[in-house]
Amino acid sequence: MTGEPDLNYPEFNRVAASLRQLGYTVENPAENPAPACGSWEGYMRMAIAQLVRCDEIHLLRGWSTSRGACMERWIAVELGLIISGAPA
Repeated sequence: MTGEPDLNYPEFNRVAASLRQLGYTVENPAENPAPACGSWEGYMRMAIAQLVRCDEIHLLRGWSTSRGACMERWIAVELGLIISGAPA
């Protein structure tokens, strides 16, 4: 999300809405409040806490150039989650 216009929230929200219409329960990091510290690390702590409760991760276009998304994908692989969405 860092470096993207509007932190890529519009795309996160669009995909989350689509997945919800398909019946998925969605953990969308773009819906999180700002962490008290306001740092990248604070945002990632919240996103990782969400990720470990999930069975699947959906990657957005451009994920492979995102430090956070690469970390989240690595965790998903290590936890055996289903990975869908955009290819690298």
